[in-house]
Amino acid sequence: MTAPGSVQADSSAGGPVPPCPARGLVCRNCGATFGLVAEHACAECFGPLEVDYDPEAMRAVTREQIEAGPQNIWRYVALLPVGQDPADRVSLDPGLTPLVRADRLAAELGLTGGLWVKDDSANPTHSFKDRVVSLAATAAKRLGYTKIAAASTGNLANSVAAHAARVGIPSFVFIPSDLEPGKVVQSAVYGQTLVAVDGSYDDVNRLTSELAETDEFEDTAFVNQNVRPYYAEGSKTMGYEIAEQLGWRIPAQVVIPMASGSLLTKVDKAFRELTAAGIVEATEWTVFGAQSAGCDPIATAFDNGWDVVKPVKPTGIAKSLNIGNPADGPYALDAIRRTGGAVGRVGDEQIVQGIRDLARTTGVFAETAGGVTVAVLRQLVEDGRLDPTKETVVLNTGEGLKTLDPLEPVVGPTHRVEPSLKSVRASGLIA
Repeated sequence: MTAPGSVQADSSAGGPVPPCPARGLVCRNCGATFGLVAEHACAECFGPLEVDYDPEAMRAVTREQIEAGPQNIWRYVALLPVGQDPADRVSLDPGLTPLVRADRLAAELGLTGGLWVKDDSANPTHSFKDRVVSLAATAAKRLGYTKIAAASTGNLANSVAAHAARVGIPSFVFIPSDLEPGKVVQSAVYGQTLVAVDGSYDDVNRLTSELAETDEFEDTAFVNQNVRPYYAEGSKTMGYEIAEQLGWRIPAQVVIPMASGSLLTKVDKAFRELTAAGIVEATEWTVFGAQSAGCDPIATAFDNGWDVVKPVKPTGIAKSLNIGNPADGPYALDAIRRTGGAVGRVGDEQIVQGIRDLARTTGVFAETAGGVTVAVLRQLVEDGRLDPTKETVVLNTGEGLKTLDPLEPVVGPTHRVEPSLKSVRASGLIA
């Protein structure tokens, strides 16, 4: 990878390649520093690594520079650790997904400060995972890997398989065998290796951690493991986009679904980076987390004032959030507490109602994770933990067509008629 501050030769697109702002990896626990290598755990304390940036390089980035960039996540490349040269990117070019004004839902919930839905179902494989995989796959290429792999609750599997198909490299995705059929089909259709594991996501993750250490997979980047520091940075682009789409300002409140907790930490990090770089005006924001009652280890830790997140055995319909041992849970708690936020949890019936409420009032069809977020939003308003007078953004991270099973018993045709006017009248549809 290019050293911070250096400029490569002109890219294949014909323009100058911006400098890479990343200066290495840093341990989130002990602060030990490393080069831009394929490691995700600190050699000193085994803490998680994340990308460390040169503050001067970040402050050199301007709104105008970003706005002149491509209509996808790579418009923020001057704030990212990889992809400075377009020829190096392994990408579906996700991003710039809609920020939908949700006035009808706001009115129903009693929110007067403005409500927006960041709808990442519009990404190429219909979830926010395209952001993280584009970063991870690009990093994998730069680090010399020739294959990519992942442990996944579904959306990540879809994206890894699609990225591999786009550039013609092998991929291996490992999923729990009880995953939603829609996500299984979407992973399988790309013609890549798909392995169903009889166990939970945490079991799958342990298996892939072992596989990553074998000789057979030494040429394989496990996107959410050995190149995880780069992978996680892709989530920042959602935070960048929210600020840009609001006219270069940060919303007062944001409600984010939590599985590993990484998305929440990175959206908060994006807001902090934009502020520190002077790209947006300094302001305060509050981060709220949303979990399913069937898998709520971060919510439980928050409620009990714990700094450690105790693992749970996941249940419930929100399978994309079913990570019982969330790697970024403690850091999500830090962000929530630092900003004065809270965590909500909702059951399966509330999740289904959240999906229906969002669809009915905004025309956005969310998967179960989006139902969790909307239902938690309602809960936070009702119990007074979220200020209804402040501008709020909620995140929909995936497409509802991927998780049809919970809705099939409760939605369907409102009328059934014969192909005749008499039958239509008899049904009560017309007088």
